[in-house]
Amino acid sequence: MLHVVLRGPGRDHQRGRDLAVRQPRQAGDRLGEADTLAELGVLQRLTGDHRAAAATLARAVPLFDDLGDLPGQAYSLNHLGFLQQLTGDYPAATASHQQALALFADLGSRLGQAEALNRLGELATRTTNTPQARDQHTRALAIARDISVAPEEARALEGIGNSHLHDGHLTEAAKYLRQALAIYQRTGAPAARRVQEILHQHGLTSATTEPAASSSEGNRPRTPSHPKKPSRDKSPAGSTAEQPDLRGLPSAGTKHREDA
Repeated sequence: MLHVVLRGPGRDHQRGRDLAVRQPRQAGDRLGEADTLAELGVLQRLTGDHRAAAATLARAVPLFDDLGDLPGQAYSLNHLGFLQQLTGDYPAATASHQQALALFADLGSRLGQAEALNRLGELATRTTNTPQARDQHTRALAIARDISVAPEEARALEGIGNSHLHDGHLTEAAKYLRQALAIYQRTGAPAARRVQEILHQHGLTSATTEPAASSSEGNRPRTPSHPKKPSRDKSPAGSTAEQPDLRGLPSAGTKHREDA
């Protein structure tokens, strides 16, 4: 429904958004209202209205909570935390990601845990706590490799590389960034260009990229079993969500623009 009612600029656009939320509410469909708010938050983020998107998702979270929809609550919290990072509200972002991580653990969603840990790692780098960033990304990396999820594996490697880059450890940064680049290139991810630019900017380009030790590339003798995802395992951000560009990282309290 959202792709229909959200067409058009200005007042018509706002009227469509209000209608999209109001219709399930008037019908007594609280789950539909929560889902619509979560989807609307994603659309607002895509248009660059991060504050409005955060406010919309903040309305969805308690609805999912009241309904006992833990997957919806967890994914909304993790996406909300990402938006709070982008608007510079780092304490709120920390709380949102930590709540999401705890819910994903309760659900047994290892993919969700990897996503939340990577977000926490990005946040730690933003706030210059690079040892914590490496710890969070390393935990995410172990999970992503074990369940063979290449996007989160690459994001973890890129996050570790960015944390080393922030500390001036260029050799270590290059090692992890090149591994991330290898996965991005293999999977055709647009993020490959971003990593190439980072490597070039810091004089870390190489004729060949290091092969990533990825379980998803089949260099392990066994195929790991995948835990069953929650029945409503929907991620507004998704495991292929864009990772914010951490070049020229701002200190805590400084606004940061989402990488396109």
